Amino acid sequence: MTAGLIAAGFATPVLAQSCLQPAERTGIEVRALQSQLMVAALACNKTNDYNTFVTRYQRDLGEAYKAVTNHFKRVHGAVQGQKQLDIFITQLANAQSQDGIDQGSTFCQNVTPLFQQSLAQNTSMAQLASISMQSNVVVPYELDTCTGATAAPVRETPAATRRAAPSRARTASR
Repeated sequence: MTAGLIAAGFATPVLAQSCLQPAERTGIEVRALQSQLMVAALACNKTNDYNTFVTRYQRDLGEAYKAVTNHFKRVHGAVQGQKQLDIFITQLANAQSQDGIDQGSTFCQNVTPLFQQSLAQNTSMAQLASISMQSNVVVPYELDTCTGATAAPVRETPAATRRAAPSRARTASR
């Protein structure tokens, strides 16, 4: 029984360190939105819209990438962190591509509002993350946001309902 208490005591700090800090969650959401728009640019002939998005939000996209990089390095260390980041970026691109395939002929119609929302005004990085969450952009990374004074919003719909949704309403749980 004592061994169980000792093991539980050691597990708590590790779990606390592996949760997503609010800035990291924002970064992941922005990277997911960017990835979704990149797939749409290629699949839906929206290259000009994507280029406008990247140009307009170049600084924010860089900050998002830095936040995601920092998360993986914080959780896994420098060497393994880079490896896990590379895996995440690949999984994200694959998930976005698969989402487009799953939606079939409705993908371009469903994703066009993401461009419109993102380019409608000069939004902040937090607003881009909010667009990603509200649009239920696929994020193949299951990790809770750290709790604290300024915790980021968390998606509530389980991933299992994602494929069952008949419209653009797509979700992933955290």
